[in-house]
Amino acid sequence: MSEETYRPLLQGARALITGVANEHSIAYGCAKVFAELGAELAITYANDKTRGYVEPLARALKAPIFMPLDVTRHEQLDAVFETIAEQWGSLDILVHSIAWAPKEDLQGGLLDSSAAGFGLAMDISCHSFVRMARLAVPLMSNGGSLLAMSYHGAQKVVPNYNLMGPVKAALEACCRYLAYELGPRGIRVHAISPGPLKTRAASGLKDFDLLLGEAAQRAPLGELVDIMDVGITCAYLASPYARRLSGETLYVDGGLNIMA
Repeated sequence: MSEETYRPLLQGARALITGVANEHSIAYGCAKVFAELGAELAITYANDKTRGYVEPLARALKAPIFMPLDVTRHEQLDAVFETIAEQWGSLDILVHSIAWAPKEDLQGGLLDSSAAGFGLAMDISCHSFVRMARLAVPLMSNGGSLLAMSYHGAQKVVPNYNLMGPVKAALEACCRYLAYELGPRGIRVHAISPGPLKTRAASGLKDFDLLLGEAAQRAPLGELVDIMDVGITCAYLASPYARRLSGETLYVDGGLNIMA
């Protein structure tokens, strides 16, 4: 067989990974797998507090682009894509792994959530993906993949997930509508729904340790997934092997979602 057969799956691909907070982040799992499979990375960090955790990871992955990105600051979002356009001229993959809600709204029931808190959670966790897609599309003239992180609480009621359930449901709907709108341009869009993972974002959920234990017991495969499992799935979806897939919500949860 020719050497071409053995090229890494994402060799030459350029990927923007948002939402890395530390080495336990889902976004970091994606970045690590993508780098191992030959992709060149642009990695963002949310603020000065997280920079100290993310910068060593970006350096280890040899990411040539490393920038701040608070999605509520439009100038930072514009700057990231302007830098990608200047340094790369194109983009193949975008991973959106950003979710946030005010603690007081997240830990109370949906009925008690404030309009301001709900709106902010929707803006940061959902509409920021739409804003990123709008900026990414001009850089994906040869097609590409947009991937957003969801959770089973978007489809079914998960106790204590509260207002993030409706927010993630909106994110999944956005993925379907963007898949429809961008399909003619060769851009594929997916929502990824990992099982419970020990991430910094998840630590804000009430009784999350109980949720983890129950998930491990109920999943048909009998164990929790990890960030590398999510990264491998995303790499497949971004590769030519998934060229006819778009608009899906794909579960990476050991089969947990099929259980009653």
